[in-house]
Amino acid sequence: MTGYRKTSELSEVFQLFGWQIQTRPMLWSPPTDVYETDEAYIVRVEIAGMREENFEITLQDNYLFIQGIRTDTPERRAYHQMEIRFGRFATIVELPPGVDTQHIEAEYHNGFLFVTLPKAKPAFLNIQD
Repeated sequence: MTGYRKTSELSEVFQLFGWQIQTRPMLWSPPTDVYETDEAYIVRVEIAGMREENFEITLQDNYLFIQGIRTDTPERRAYHQMEIRFGRFATIVELPPGVDTQHIEAEYHNGFLFVTLPKAKPAFLNIQD
């Protein structure tokens, strides 16, 4: 029961000062959009503070995996509010049918990662007489 009392006492101190303690999962998922144009499907991931070499993009079976690590500055600080996530992240997108997997491109610009999945062009066969 001593451990319970200490936890209860800490909760009272946090309430007195208006502090909130929240735990966060080790792996998080950034906001991700998938939309379609006439020529391609576009995956847009909002993830500021990165460099192109910090991303790992893989294609496996019918899924696009985007992952990496966003690091925080090493200086020690006392947060009053913390909403910007750091650490290992991942997002998974199921590929729509008809993607040309040989010509997928990725570009990181202004805090957004864009992965362009070109649509496969239909193969036309000539009918011979």
